[in-house]
Amino acid sequence: MAGAQDVLLGVSDDGEGIPVVLAHGLSSTRRYVVMGSRSLQRGGHRVIGYDTRGHGTSAPADDYGYDALYADLVAILDALEIRRAVFAGVSMGAHTILRLALEQPERVAGLVVITPAYDPVAHDDQSRLRRYDALAAGLRAGGVEGFVDAYDVARLPAAWRENVETFLRQCMARHEHPDAVADALRAVPRSRPFADLHALEQIECPALLVASRDAADPGHPLALAESYAELLPRGRLIVEDDGSSPLAWQGGRLSKVIASLAAEAW
Repeated sequence: MAGAQDVLLGVSDDGEGIPVVLAHGLSSTRRYVVMGSRSLQRGGHRVIGYDTRGHGTSAPADDYGYDALYADLVAILDALEIRRAVFAGVSMGAHTILRLALEQPERVAGLVVITPAYDPVAHDDQSRLRRYDALAAGLRAGGVEGFVDAYDVARLPAAWRENVETFLRQCMARHEHPDAVADALRAVPRSRPFADLHALEQIECPALLVASRDAADPGHPLALAESYAELLPRGRLIVEDDGSSPLAWQGGRLSKVIASLAAEAW
């Protein structure tokens, strides 16, 4: 399917019922929003997933900023004649669906915002950008192994290292154009989906913030998700119990959370 600027995007459209659009995170693919779970389809939802430009089966592009990511999402909705849906997005995908809710609120019945990472205050922090640049360089030079090495799983508590490394290897192996993912790893962190977190105060639909505790997922701070939940007028926060596996990693449970929000929003 053609997105903005005629970039070909890999899109899946499966099931019947309330439309739920899944938007994945940076360097991930559409499989890894609900980790391959089909609970939403079985529960009576039409599930639309797509690989962001340059990711998964989607074609490389010249632009990986949020203006283009937002335009791709709109193009998919228009092509599938989806006038209104529930949206669930992880990190980069979360920021993209929030941008849609700001630009075209009539199309957004509800939001599941999973592990947001965009912090306007820390956006230009050079240490943050160097980390993404290192991931891009590792992927470009060494493929999956180079990316995993650059990620530095050893910085995580021992309890989480094996799961995270397994996820990284499986996810990165699904990209048909790894150099395009490397380009996105440099571009997306330098782009702003919206100017200020106070923009979230304009979003009136029901919104559920799915956060992770910092020990397992330091790249998506719990405090930032708490700020998103406080600013969204109808925002609520959910986070795993201390020491438990993050809800964002559990596709079946996350699908139930999305279905519950969809029932409320619709």
